[in-house]
Amino acid sequence: MRRVCFLLKVRQDRLAEYRERHEAVWPEMLEALSAAGWHNYSLFLREDGLLVGYLETEDFAAAQAAMAATDVNARWQEEMAGFFEALDGAKPDEAMTPLTEVFHLA
Repeated sequence: MRRVCFLLKVRQDRLAEYRERHEAVWPEMLEALSAAGWHNYSLFLREDGLLVGYLETEDFAAAQAAMAATDVNARWQEEMAGFFEALDGAKPDEAMTPLTEVFHLA
């Protein structure tokens, strides 16, 4: 299982709404993530808007592609795009560039 960590930046003026949206993620989105191979997926949000995402998956590129093929993901990404800074025209899920793991305590 590969561990994946990524960073995004949530707009300061939308932090509260971002938190609220993630208190009620659509059930079909949760099902799609699981079916696509996203496991142990967590998001951590700092007060300045720094968002840290973590997930485990067998193949991150395949997990991303599986989500990209779903209608629910297209709808979710469209609704969430306005929450983020510096996407440069990309959807939030396209801007998730994995960080390089340099240490892991098993």
